[in-house]
Amino acid sequence: MGKTSRPHRGSTGILPRKRAKRQRPRIRSWITESEVKPLGFSGYKAGMTHIIAVDETKNSPTSGMEVFLPVTIVETPPMTVVGVRVYSKGYEGLEAAQDIWMSEPAKQVQKRAPIKGDKDGAKKVQDLKNNLDTIADIRLILYTHPFETHTPQKKPDVMEMALGGDINSKIEYAAQKIGTQMTVEEVFGQNQYVDVKSVTKGKGFQGVIKRYGLRRQIRKSAKGRRHIGSGGSWVPARKLWTEPLPGQMGYHSRTEYNKLILSIGKDGAEITPKGGFLHYGPVKNNYVMIHGSIPGPAKRVVRLLPARRVQKEESYNILKINTESKQGNR
Repeated sequence: MGKTSRPHRGSTGILPRKRAKRQRPRIRSWITESEVKPLGFSGYKAGMTHIIAVDETKNSPTSGMEVFLPVTIVETPPMTVVGVRVYSKGYEGLEAAQDIWMSEPAKQVQKRAPIKGDKDGAKKVQDLKNNLDTIADIRLILYTHPFETHTPQKKPDVMEMALGGDINSKIEYAAQKIGTQMTVEEVFGQNQYVDVKSVTKGKGFQGVIKRYGLRRQIRKSAKGRRHIGSGGSWVPARKLWTEPLPGQMGYHSRTEYNKLILSIGKDGAEITPKGGFLHYGPVKNNYVMIHGSIPGPAKRVVRLLPARRVQKEESYNILKINTESKQGNR
């Protein structure tokens, strides 16, 4: 006898499942913090390995025991503050009012966007204090350094980064940082939770079996087995948006919440496996070790943000990092 009920296949909370516009994910909302610092950082996903650590979490079933943890390594070379963007209040929200650039932008960032440097950029940022009534927000414009990693990408990723604190403290911080480099240690620390935003691995145009996990039709079904069967009811006489259909799978902008930073290091050689990470190579710069997996393939740009959801207390003491070859049994 057949089932009288059947659960819905596939999550409708992430519709529409369409391709992301760009590999660099967009941040549509920022949290508010009293501390004056950037509210995020960016790096490049190197790959995964595992560690042996002592669980120091209170009231944990494995407290005081050695545990096996899968980890993801994100290479985080320094980022350069190339400019400052000033926002004013508009009819539909914040509107970009002014951009102030560093005096001599590097040649690498000129490949991504032609930028004309401003003389005395720090002084122009300080002069913003004279027009505090018209300023709604101050954000930094930074670019990454992929040319310092083992990735083939040469053009940097340019992005905005919000700041914590009030307007006066933001102006002071932006005036000090414009034209300088910033490291990940200035933003995040060990045993801190972050939200990871990236674009997932693309899988192209797929059918409903792979895209939604539908069950194949029986052997005697007409016109193939890898389809949904009925295309809908007679009443209502229309196609429903909940109906699984073929289409784009993967290459979606996704956010994973509450990922724990286990370690932040400066020497990539201490975590690089023999022969390097698959499809990436060795880690040459600073790195962030994150508990668990994150979206996207190797070499994909990753944006790390302060966690906005409630977190639980969690702490580990790393004993050993696996650096055996990921190339297989050769």
